[in-house]
Amino acid sequence: MIPENYNRRDVLKIYGLSGLGLMAYPILFSFIANEEILERPIPSSNQLLPVVGLGTWQTFDVGNSVSERKVLIEVLSKMNNYGGRVIDSSPMYGSSEAVVGDLTFNADFAKSFFYATKVWTAGRDAGINQMENSLKLLKRQRIDLMQIHNLVDWKTHVKALKSWKEQGKIKYWGITHYTDAAHSDLEEVIKSESPDFVQFNYSILSRHAEKSLFEVIQKHKTAVLINRPFEGGNLFRMVKGKPLPVWAKDFNITSWGQYFLKFILSNELVTCVIPGTSKPHHIIDNMIAGFGRMPDERARELMVSYLKKL
Repeated sequence: MIPENYNRRDVLKIYGLSGLGLMAYPILFSFIANEEILERPIPSSNQLLPVVGLGTWQTFDVGNSVSERKVLIEVLSKMNNYGGRVIDSSPMYGSSEAVVGDLTFNADFAKSFFYATKVWTAGRDAGINQMENSLKLLKRQRIDLMQIHNLVDWKTHVKALKSWKEQGKIKYWGITHYTDAAHSDLEEVIKSESPDFVQFNYSILSRHAEKSLFEVIQKHKTAVLINRPFEGGNLFRMVKGKPLPVWAKDFNITSWGQYFLKFILSNELVTCVIPGTSKPHHIIDNMIAGFGRMPDERARELMVSYLKKL
């Protein structure tokens, strides 16, 4: 539903409709006025997660900058207002874990988030020490999801993660990567170790995961986080200055960001997509992709075809 503290002027500006004033507001947002963001279950527990979350690679690596942290707390607040909960980080992301921990610790909405991070080192002891440090940085007694980052020394870490899950230090464990070349390795780990989550790259023009990874995911009932949904911004550069197709409105799509995200979310095996941003108006745009009608299979192919012809 539209948040009570929702800034109409700011969001109208996002879509270039500020000149339309009050008339544009009900038209643009009528489809979410009485809706909650779409949620999908984590197969291993049936816990529901909102389908749009937040990545923190680069965007939250701001150290102690007061001005940048002030903007990021607004990002988190607006995300929470729209029903978003998943925040994904990693020790690899510089100060991101610490920034997330500091900004959420005293926030009214701190307990509503689903905190995900990663272990990114080699060796059992080094991995445990790093995970313990992540708990401290995030200021959490328990991490919702701990993932093996880019499969680094995964055979070692999987034992510790399973132990931590049994002890209640983490609720779920998973594996991640960001390249097509790693998809076969992800498949093998899913088959052999049954992680709760797998995180990987997938977008409207990078569909390698559809060859066999999604099939393995479906068979083994694994939750899915999607990274690189905008291909590092390349998709936006491709469509700069280009109009959306007129039929996009049939799926409540009002921006290219929503176009790209809704394509991903129309794959029902995707649990949550985690685009990174440090801009309040971008988090609003991203979150809106979790509302309204999702494209069907015919529309998915139409979306791809239209994009390739630009």
